[in-house]
Amino acid sequence: KRTSTFPCYHVFYVLTQVIFVVLGNIFGLRQKFTMDCEMEEKLLNFDLETYISSYTGHTKLIRLKFIAQLLEGNVKVEALRLALEESKKGENTQLYIELLEKIGGALGPDYAADDDWVTKVDQRNNKRLKKLEVELNGYKTNLIKESIRMGHNDLGDYYYERGELQDAFKSFVRTRDYCTTSKHIISMCLNVIRASIELGNFLHVSTYVQKAEQTPDVQEPVVLAKLRCAAGLVALQSQKYKIAARKFLDIQTELSGAYSDVISSQDIALYGGLCALASFDRSELKEKVIDNSMFRNYLELVPEVRELISDFYAARYASCLGYLESLRPQLSLDLHLHLHVQPLYEQIRHKALIQYVTPFTSVCLTKMAAAFNTSVPGLQRELAKLIMDNQIQARIDSHNKVLYARHADQRSATFQKVLATGEAYMQDTKAMLLRASLLQHDLVQKPIV
Repeated sequence: KRTSTFPCYHVFYVLTQVIFVVLGNIFGLRQKFTMDCEMEEKLLNFDLETYISSYTGHTKLIRLKFIAQLLEGNVKVEALRLALEESKKGENTQLYIELLEKIGGALGPDYAADDDWVTKVDQRNNKRLKKLEVELNGYKTNLIKESIRMGHNDLGDYYYERGELQDAFKSFVRTRDYCTTSKHIISMCLNVIRASIELGNFLHVSTYVQKAEQTPDVQEPVVLAKLRCAAGLVALQSQKYKIAARKFLDIQTELSGAYSDVISSQDIALYGGLCALASFDRSELKEKVIDNSMFRNYLELVPEVRELISDFYAARYASCLGYLESLRPQLSLDLHLHLHVQPLYEQIRHKALIQYVTPFTSVCLTKMAAAFNTSVPGLQRELAKLIMDNQIQARIDSHNKVLYARHADQRSATFQKVLATGEAYMQDTKAMLLRASLLQHDLVQKPIV
């Protein structure tokens, strides 16, 4: 009696596939662990004081808190120390207490809780709040629009300084009904935008940016630049990278450090440069980025971004991707960009791969892997994904390690286009003849008078 060997082969095949999956997962985890270790090593040399010196006001504190949440060790303690020192310059005692709890005595007795300072600040601000509320009620009784507007504005400033952002937002919005000039409307919009950005409510940011842009006599370069910054952040959060790039690229140099309580000049170069690389084609990159004298001033502040854009345009992909990897640790600590680092990097890399293979009918994968500083199997997986997504018209010869382009038959495509144009022309001609015939025989419905 003969026994079938099929089950044995089937089991062997399944076991082989399982082994490959396990090995692949182990390799992936190992690669991820290696990347994480490399990133930690790069962050050890991260100059936190230099980085944070570009910011002022609330965004400085928020960014320091954000960095402390992401990192461990000395950098975390340093971020909390700087945040604690910065908080004592303001009026937000709740934030000061919160930071002390996070530090937990790690900075020694020199950074112990200053209860006297907290008590004095709270008492002073309680008196200030009562005074502002009494003044506002008086203004409302007298029905003086300008005084009511200023009263709500002062109350909004008070809540903003105390870190009560929701109340600050409401107070700033209430000034809208008492604005009498374009300048008042712009001031109201900028205050609401600033509070909304800190609240993370980018829908309100978008609404008030549009309201400010529609206000007549908005011609101050600094105001226009601030509005473009806010609009760029909205587009970035919505993953509309092309719109974000256009907004950041149009920011005038007059802004300089005038909006450092929201965004720094270096951020404009980073956000604008990376979004442009991920979304612009070669002609747009040349015209709107490389030849843009206004944006070039911002790029000078971040030489790595300037160099990676030049390398990308010049097809020096290994160098370009090297600059991107060197920037990754810093970008992962950015308040607005950290969630977009991976999608932006993937889009830039995919664009580079597409740009590399487009001019050729066949490409040696070994040479291409060397140009991108990667392995041939890894490159094959990336190219296969792009082919499946219909971004590259090609096929891969895995045995010979060659990529062959599939170019469309131009003669056949032209012939089909001519036939389609002819059919459309015939339909239009018949329609015109039918209309002329109806008019000739007076078969037209006339309006009833």
